[in-house]
Amino acid sequence: MGRFLIAFFVAFASAGALAQSQKLVLTLEASAYTSSFRETDATPFITATGMRTRLGVLAVSRDLLKILPFGTKVRLKDLGSIYGRGKGQFDYLFRDRIFVVADVMNARWTKKLDVWLPDRALALKFGRRILQLEVVAYPE
Repeated sequence: MGRFLIAFFVAFASAGALAQSQKLVLTLEASAYTSSFRETDATPFITATGMRTRLGVLAVSRDLLKILPFGTKVRLKDLGSIYGRGKGQFDYLFRDRIFVVADVMNARWTKKLDVWLPDRALALKFGRRILQLEVVAYPE
């Protein structure tokens, strides 16, 4: 992945095997998506888990479902665009908000996540960013 460090220091541990006291922190490339037909399937407002889309919903690439299963709750921090600019620009969306893994990305993507945003203009402004993801809780 070139100059991006993907912190998969627990990639070989299953999500259930992690102790509650341990905090999984990953640094991942992220994009944003909306509920438009060109970005989703035939049910644009319903996630893969059946949840309705809203701010706070995340889609992860299929490979990440092994360590971030559906229902995982996380906090996000904006580390800037993939070009190293705009650190913290989107933290106002992330601050004091718990996100939940409730959707999955197209199979062509790996080691990435998608943040649901309410409108296309904001999603385009978001672009491709580097986010720090910290697991708050795994599903029961």
